[in-house]
Amino acid sequence: MNGKTGIISDDVKKVADEVIKFVGKDITLGMTNCLGKPILFTNELYRRAKEDPEMNLRIVSAIILEKPKGNSDLERRLLKPIAERLFDGVLEFDFMLDMRAGKLPKNVQVHELYGRAGAQMDNPHFQMNHIPSNYTHMCRDAILTGMNVYAQLLSVKEINGKTVYSMGSNTDVCVEAIEWANMMRAKGEKVVAIAEANSNMPYMYGDAVVDKDLYDVILQGETFNTRLFGAPKDGVSLADHMIGLNVSALIKDAGTIQVGIGALGDAIVSQLIMRNENNQVYNEVLEKAGIISRYGDLIRDWGGTGVFKEGLYGSSEMFIDSFLQMYKRGILKRKVFDSIPIMRLINNGELSADKIPADIIDKLLKLKAIQPKLTEEDFKFLTEFGILKKGLKFDKNAIKDGSTSYPVDMDKQENRVKIRNILGKELLGGQVILGAFFLGPQSFYKALNDMSEEERMLFGMSGVEKVNQLYGDEVLRELQRKDGRFINTGMKATLLGAIASDQLEDGRVVSGIGGQFNFAYMAHIMRDARFIMLIKSTRGSGKTLKSNILFNYGQCSLPRHLRDIVVTEYGIADIKGRYDSYIIKEMLNIADSRFQPQLLDQAKKAKKIPNDYEIPEEYRNNTPDKITSILKPYQDQGYFQQFPFGTDLTKEEIIIGGSLKAMKNLMTGYPSKFVRGAALEFLRPIPESSAKFLERMELEKVSSIKERITRKLVVFALRNNKAI
Repeated sequence: MNGKTGIISDDVKKVADEVIKFVGKDITLGMTNCLGKPILFTNELYRRAKEDPEMNLRIVSAIILEKPKGNSDLERRLLKPIAERLFDGVLEFDFMLDMRAGKLPKNVQVHELYGRAGAQMDNPHFQMNHIPSNYTHMCRDAILTGMNVYAQLLSVKEINGKTVYSMGSNTDVCVEAIEWANMMRAKGEKVVAIAEANSNMPYMYGDAVVDKDLYDVILQGETFNTRLFGAPKDGVSLADHMIGLNVSALIKDAGTIQVGIGALGDAIVSQLIMRNENNQVYNEVLEKAGIISRYGDLIRDWGGTGVFKEGLYGSSEMFIDSFLQMYKRGILKRKVFDSIPIMRLINNGELSADKIPADIIDKLLKLKAIQPKLTEEDFKFLTEFGILKKGLKFDKNAIKDGSTSYPVDMDKQENRVKIRNILGKELLGGQVILGAFFLGPQSFYKALNDMSEEERMLFGMSGVEKVNQLYGDEVLRELQRKDGRFINTGMKATLLGAIASDQLEDGRVVSGIGGQFNFAYMAHIMRDARFIMLIKSTRGSGKTLKSNILFNYGQCSLPRHLRDIVVTEYGIADIKGRYDSYIIKEMLNIADSRFQPQLLDQAKKAKKIPNDYEIPEEYRNNTPDKITSILKPYQDQGYFQQFPFGTDLTKEEIIIGGSLKAMKNLMTGYPSKFVRGAALEFLRPIPESSAKFLERMELEKVSSIKERITRKLVVFALRNNKAI
């Protein structure tokens, strides 16, 4: 603002004053996804808009994080202590609190390009103001709304006595947004870039490192070092684990993986760890589940069941805790480098990250990666990647190692032999993941902060336009992402392979499309890549039980011509490039058997499958009981746990939460059974075994009829779930 950049301030009110004075009262504030939002600055702008009806404030963002509060008395009793414990010191957005309460002023609009799945289904403001956008286009679409104030969170720390800054958790749209802001500012446009610096944010490398002068003002000081939002772990069901088991056999050693947050992501990674650390048991489960007998050829051609000798590389828009788990367990260890010739040699088995062969110069000359007579640019390349050891100097026609000189004319065999004396021992600058943003539990942030700077450099961060696409550096990115497995989740799939992931037939947005299109597109471009869509076969229970595999559906996120691999808890449908009747057969095989007859009948009536076709016998027992019979014995041995990577919840909270969820399913799916069971509970005494649970819910002593009823419902929920 006013021709100055890189100003450091601790006065959020003064900065808000200056922003309004500079750009005016018509403000479109653009913020990034998830964790990287400046809450104090945003709340101050919102306060001004609430007080001044002449001010118009539009907020454009994605996944605005909120503390869990609960929608009923039972949920609030469970969640309140959890929220107090896990989110103490975490700030909230005032505009979200008002929007939830229906108190958002008319001069404020909130546009979410992506929301927490299912959280805004009945929120009119969200539904009316949602902007559908691919993740790679989010910055562009925010700009199209008229964004004139861009704001984000930064990491700040002292390194060698100098204050340095990093985008930390969010390079996703921030790299592009800050470039745009500075371009517009250079043209004389009234655009402002503001940052809040938070020392609790892990300091990340790659494209995350930024100069303070890129921002007009950085708000910095102890006030801004607030606690980061830590996302609690979701519980993983046996059905989730079975999906993870199916997917785990499709991942090829020395390949690439993209996976998202939540139960299914944890399930996949836990099975990859099982595959690597308990390989005999892992293969035994695959055999018992029929995965090897059904999909042996697919696994042989595209996946594997052995240990990860070379390891995996992560190319994932979301860097989640599960990637850190794979890193700690020696799976996420395949390093990639920002060099086409180096990646070609590595992929061809002629070079490895931890060993530089003696004839490396010969190999690079053959690829024309360096000149026959080494130039200073060649020297920089060779030293940057550790091919030549540290401490060398380039001096005109020689490379000097102290007082010893080495010729640079590599046309001569004797010179190529001599230079072997100054080769490095291992490659430098490798990364095991490239992510666009991260979110996870507090333990995840602590683990990153506790790492040495050198170790943290293994985890690269960049803009989503780089992470989710090949465009711009196609050859290098394809070499780095070899054998890519891009894994994503959908809500519903049709028998012909179309996917619905973000919107219902009635038009209501459940979440947003995110990066799904880009994963599919990358997998279709790269010959060795596959796009794996995860679909839970059913939703609901009892009278509300419905299939998520349908003959057709009135909403589509990914059309059927982008079909590839679809996985449910009942198996794998490899449908890329297949014809319609084949696709239908494969999709029927992974549907819940309670819905297979109806689906088959619909396909026959539409003349998409022969009238005499019958689903093979081996696929007609796709039931939850079958999954339980296969996995439960192994769960009793310590595998397939509900929280494979730990949880911040207590044992009592896990049991109560699971019991209340089961009771809710009973109420909707089997209402008469619920009524009979609840009525019977009111005639029974309170069992002693429920005491610790009632104490946790603050119901050990009750003083009103409402509390007595609530206590009985908790006891019924526990009894129904066999917890007491």
